[in-house]
Formats: sequence, C-alpha cells, structure tokens
Amino acid sequence: MSRTAPPRRRGRGAQEGPRATFRQLLPFLFEHKKVLALVAALSVIGALASLAQPLLVGQVIERVQRGETLGMLVLLLVAFVILASVISGYQHYLLQRTGTAVVHSSRRRLIARILHLPVAEFDARRTGDLVSRVGTDTTLLYAVLTQGLADAVGSAVLFAGALVAMLLIDPLLLLLIVVVIGGSVVVVVVLSGRIRTASAAQQEKVGELASGVERAVSSIRTIRASGATERETQAVTGLAAEAYSLGVRIAKISSLVVPVAGIALQLSLLVVLGVGGFRVAAGTISIASLVTFIMFLFMLVMPLATTFGAITSVNQALGALGRIQEILDLPEETATDEPDGDAVEAPVVGAPALEFRDVRFQYPENVVAARDAAAREARTLLADAHVEADAAPEQSAQREVLRGVTFAVPRGARVALVGPSGAGKSTVLSLIERFYDPTGGSIRLAGHELRTYLRDRLRAHFGYVEQDAPTLAGTLADNLRLAAPDATDADCERVLRAVNLGDVLERGTLGLQTPVGEDGVMLSGGERQRLAIARALLTEAPILLLDESTSSLDGVNEQRMRAAIDAVAEDRTLLVIAHRLSTVVDSDLIVVLEDGVVVGQGTHDELVENVPLYRDLARHQLLA
Repeated sequence: MSRTAPPRRRGRGAQEGPRATFRQLLPFLFEHKKVLALVAALSVIGALASLAQPLLVGQVIERVQRGETLGMLVLLLVAFVILASVISGYQHYLLQRTGTAVVHSSRRRLIARILHLPVAEFDARRTGDLVSRVGTDTTLLYAVLTQGLADAVGSAVLFAGALVAMLLIDPLLLLLIVVVIGGSVVVVVVLSGRIRTASAAQQEKVGELASGVERAVSSIRTIRASGATERETQAVTGLAAEAYSLGVRIAKISSLVVPVAGIALQLSLLVVLGVGGFRVAAGTISIASLVTFIMFLFMLVMPLATTFGAITSVNQALGALGRIQEILDLPEETATDEPDGDAVEAPVVGAPALEFRDVRFQYPENVVAARDAAAREARTLLADAHVEADAAPEQSAQREVLRGVTFAVPRGARVALVGPSGAGKSTVLSLIERFYDPTGGSIRLAGHELRTYLRDRLRAHFGYVEQDAPTLAGTLADNLRLAAPDATDADCERVLRAVNLGDVLERGTLGLQTPVGEDGVMLSGGERQRLAIARALLTEAPILLLDESTSSLDGVNEQRMRAAIDAVAEDRTLLVIAHRLSTVVDSDLIVVLEDGVVVGQGTHDELVENVPLYRDLARHQLLA
C-alpha cells in the first residue's frame, strides 16, 4: 500500500498562503535606523565619488588631446577611486552585521510570540512548521539588507546623477537608452510578483517538510516497530521534492530577471557605440564626451542591476515575512479577561476549592480540523503497518465536548474523574488551567470566577501533571526546577525520593545533574511519569491536578506512588483522572463522565449501586 504525504495541519490564514507587504517589513528595519542612516549617508558619499570619476576621465582625455599637462587630475581620480572602494567595503560590513541583527530581532520577536500564544494555536498547528518559521523564514530577511535594499539611497543618487550628466552630454543618446532600459523595468515588475507568490508557497512547503521530519523523528521507535521506515522516508522525501520543485520554479523566474540587466546594458552599449560613433564622426560630440557618456551609462545600469537583484530578494523575503507576520499577528494569551483581574484572592467562606456550574465547551473549529487530520494520519500509518484501527468518527466543530457539567471539589478532598475515553475528562483539567475557556457556564476557584485571576497566579494554585507529561531534554534538576526555579537541591532530592525515584539519583555520580536524554529517553515510561509528578509536588501548590498519573506504573511502583500522593495530599486538594480502579476506590468523591455529561457522583460503593456505567467500568477494573 502506497503512502501519501502526511496531511497538513493548517492554522488561520494559511489557506491561500500568507503574504506580507513592504510596509510590514519596515518595523524590522527601523530597529536599526541609526546604522541604516549611516549606510545611506556613506552610500551618497560613495555615489558622489563615483560620479566624479567620469568627469575627471573626460578632463584627462581632453587635456591629452590638447597636449596639456595633467597636473593633479590623475591623483584626484585615484583618490576618488580609493574613496569609493573604501566606502563600499565598510558599507558591506555594516550591511552584513545589520542583516544578522535583523534576523536576530525577528527571531526574538517570533519566539516571544510563539511561547505566549494560546494553547489552542498549538493544538491547531504542527510543531515543525513553527520551528521552520523561526529558523528558515527569518533567515530570508537577511537578504533584504545584504542584496541592495539598504544602499538604495546611494543607488538612487548614482542613478539620478548619471541621468542628469547624460542628459547634459547628449539628450538624443539618453532618449534611446531610456527606451531600452524602460522595457527591462517592465519585464522585472511583471516577474517580481510571480517570485513573491512562488516564494511564499516554497516557505510553506518547507514548513510542512520540517513538520514531517519532526513527526518522523519523534515517532521513530513506533515507525521502526511497525516496519514503516521506508514508507515514512518516502512521505517525508516527497515533501522535500515538492519544496525542491517550488525552488526550481523560483530559480526559473529569477533566471529571467538576472539577464534583463545584462541585456539592457549590452543593448544600451551597442546603441551608444553605434549612434555615438556616428555622432562623433559628424562632429556633434567629442570623443571625450562619448567616453564620459559610456562611463555614466555603466553607472546608470549598475544601480539598476542592483535594484533588480533587490526586487528578487525582497519578494522572496516578503513571502517568508508573510509566514512570520501571520504568527506575530496572532493574539497572545492575555493575563486576565477582567479589568480588575486578581482583585480578589481571599477565598469565599465555605466555598469549595473548585466548582463547575453548568459548564459547556466545544473546541474551536481549527483545533477540531487539526485533530481530525492527525487522526486520519494515524489511521493511515496503522493501515500501512497492517494494524487494525478503531473506526472512530471525526469530530464536528459544532460538537460540544462538555454539556452542562456541574460538580464541586471540596477543599482538602480527593476527587476522581472517571469515564470512557472521550468523555471529556482531560478537557476538564484544560479548562481549570485556562488553556481554554468554557463556552458556557462558570468555573470557580475558592468561590471566585477563574477569569478574575491573573493566569500566572491562577496556575500557581495548581500542580498539573498532564497525560503523557513531557520530559525536557537536560538533567533531572532542569526538569524539576521548571516550575520552581529557586528550589534547593535538598528539595529536589526530597520530592524525587517521595515518588520513588531515589534509585535514579544513585545510578551514577552526577545526582541531580544526571541527564535524562531527548524526551527522557534515558528513563523508563514510569520514571518519566513519576518525574512529572515530582515536578508538580515541588511547586507546593495547594491543588494537584493529575491526568492518569499512574497509567505507566507497574503494580509495585503504583502502590509506592499512591503512598507518596497520600502523604502530600494531607494538606492539599486532589483532582485525579483515574485510570485504574485501585486509584479511585478511596476517593472522597468520584465524578462519572460520559459523552460530556455527569452521569453520577458519589463514593465507590454508592456508584457501584446506582450508576450502571460505573458498575460496568469497575467490573472490568479499567476506568479509562
């Protein structure tokens, strides 16, 4: 069975390919306006030095023809040549440095915006595509400065000066030159729009390629075990081939732009030599004037060639900038939605720690579309590996995940959420952390609506362990101090031993500096889960949110983990998504969810007696 390229998970505005305007590029340039002003001033000085050279050459020729001494003319000519060369070299350095600074500043802004985006945007976009925007797309901004745009002022002075000088020398010759060059300008303008469109498409395809590589590398063990290495290789290389094809298309269009300046110069030179030679023979102009005119012709065409190259570079950069700007235009996750956010922190007397009141929620359309695409991709991979997959229906953007959920978590209690897969359990925790906001109803912390808290302060109330909690590349200490940067080594060791990870500390001589590898590959699945719980415990948050935190543990370690959680739960409130019956039987309250609706609440014995769904789950000893 052949495999096609993975379907794209696309965010808002990506359907037609984002485009940027030159005006959107200006803020990146204005950050370095002082340096660019210096470059422009040097460019003008260099242009004047260059314009002086043909005039001096003309004077030298005339003096030689008259048999007069050259005097200081030669030295002055050499001085102007050296001055123009030195200025050009220094300009090159400034432009290279500033181009690098523009890339750095654009990456800084893009990284800051990406890391502050709402969680919904991450759910709707592929990680590799975001990485590509930070790396590949920003690099193209470098060419804007280094390939002719920043010294446009000097080029304009050179062009205008040459034009005026040529007009004074011979208006007829200039008219013929303008006709030739005007045609080349029209060709470049027509082709530049195609370059921008093709460049935007290529950058988007490069983003898909980065996503494909990221997906394959992160799933390499599953791919190898499924015998899908060659199919995945073909899928990712297929994306590379598409990016290559678009690159070839850009090269073809650019190849039409580059010769235009050369053709314009050649035709102009032939016209000047032919018509100019005839006019010299007729005595209309002198040989010195013709030589001066030809030198100005080169000065007229050189900035034109630079401009043509700049147009190509700028259009490619604008294609990439469109993808950068798409992210920069996205709203950040706000600190609070209320003008007086966090004005009240004191808990309402007698209020539960957490309370859901008729909460309704449905995921945004782009998130649902992305998840459906990911599900199709997973089914394709399983089909390629000849593995039977459940035919789960795709979600509708209008389907509510939670439909009027109401329950309360008493202060200091242990509450378990149980229910079949897809019942909405993990969504409950996402709403508590305000990764999303409910589309209806109210969620309260200590009696106050969640929206009245600043997000950072709100989240400080919770120690959150998500399902399949990631392990960061680095050391044990790096992972533990993610949410508690000021924690001491003693604190870190204490929580590690509390979750039965003391043996990891003692495996070598590095202790807390023991590396865990990329995605925690040097730890077992259970150890990664316990490390995530230790990280949550280290924050000493009053409420723990555990999403199937014991799902990767064997029986012995699960018992030890339960003992550790019991020890820290004495002064804390726990809301646990349960995976095993043994996790919930001792809970103070069990909330049973099915298809986004609470179908029962109570203790284990009460639910076994009164709720058929819970009784069936308990009978199978599996609650997720």
